Parts: sequence; C-alpha cells; structure tokens
Amino acid sequence: MKSFIETIRSIEVESPVDKIIGQLKQLITSGQLQPGDRLPAERILAEKFGVGRSYVREAILKLEFYGLLRTNPQSGTYVSGLSIKVLDNIITDIIKFNKEDFNALLEARYYLELDAVKLAAERRTAQDLVNLKEAMIDYENKINSNQDAIEEDMLFHIAIARATKNSVIESMILILIPDLIKNIVESKICGDNRGKLAIAEHRNILTAIENQDIDAAENAVAAHLNDMFQISKAGFSAQNIINDN
Repeated sequence: MKSFIETIRSIEVESPVDKIIGQLKQLITSGQLQPGDRLPAERILAEKFGVGRSYVREAILKLEFYGLLRTNPQSGTYVSGLSIKVLDNIITDIIKFNKEDFNALLEARYYLELDAVKLAAERRTAQDLVNLKEAMIDYENKINSNQDAIEEDMLFHIAIARATKNSVIESMILILIPDLIKNIVESKICGDNRGKLAIAEHRNILTAIENQDIDAAENAVAAHLNDMFQISKAGFSAQNIINDN
C-alpha cells in the first residue's frame, strides 16, 4: 500500500492568463456571455480583471487561435457561434495544454522558433527591425537594472514571430511562448545568470535578421534556446527510462 505522502500532489498556481480564460469560461457557461456577444474593450477588461493589458491580450489571442473568439478590427471581439458545451470543453483543454507536458512544449518551441526566425530574416521589414530593437533595448535596460524582464523577453520573441508575416506561426508562438518564458525564468531552470547571457544572444539574433542572413539567424536562435532544448531532451530520456522499467 502506498504511503499517504506519495498521494500528495503539488499545488498548481494558475497564471493570470489561465485565470482570465477561466473567468471567461464561467461567463460563457453561465449564459452571461452568449455566442455572438461582444466583449468589452481590452482596457476595460484589464481594469476589471485587475491585470495588465498584455495578459488580457494574450488570453484573447489564445481563444481566437482556437476559434472561440473572433475579432473584427472595426467592431471588436465577439464570442464565436459554437455551442456552450463545445466552448466549455475546448476552454478546459486550452488551460490544461500549458501544463501537461512541459518537455514537449519546450521541444515544440525550439523547432517552431527555428523556422520562425528563418522566415523573419527573409521577410522582415524596416518596421520589424524597429520593433525588434525596441524590445531588445527594453529587455537590456530591465536586466541591467536587476528588474524582472519576462514581458520584454516575450515581446522580443513575439516581434520575431510577427516578422514572419505568417499569422498561423505567429498565433502558435503566442500560445507557446508566454507561459514557457514565465516558467523558465521564475523556476530558474536555465540558471540564475540566464537573463544577462541572453543580452548578447538577442543581439546576435537581431543582427542576423537585419542582415537577412537566414543561416546565421537559425544558428543564433539555436544557440539562444540550446539550454532549454537540452532540458527537453533530458526530460524525454528520463521518461523513456521510466517507461521501460
């Protein structure tokens, strides 16, 4: 018989994005939000949820990617026409998606960003370079001031995704990156000094994109994400050993 201590499970702390998605789920399943209803503006939602607008934007983008919300630039964001039962089931799956297989998410991010940066190097515009430089400088300023730079790190990688000019790749990265970066930084998975090391790595990525050097861009991202990729590989190897025994 198992000791009771073996049955105790770690407590999972929900991210602000998951909490927003969960509250929207409750509003939908309770009938307060019906298919076709328009959501309030991001600013109003952020005030009501008591979080930054970036969290609200991320939650909306995730729900849009899965077809649960649809946005019209002229008139706003609406609940899709899916039935409440379908919406309920899919929203539950979205929340679980970020937590169930960390190694698989790390691996997916690695290969997705390798492809993304090659497209970004090929297709980037002058405005993309401006956005990348701004995000990079904001990140460096925060790190050099010993401040939390999670959001700035996200924005740099999201700027790469937007430079691909591929809306599907951008949406997939928007789903994968925020929670992963937050977990990696807060858990110090890649070490205490990872933030400072990333400064030079970000600069190498930007230089390659600016020069439209596709091979150099891929190599720069591979170097930047190598620690994370090795953790993923080790996790899969450990799981295989467990499964074989």
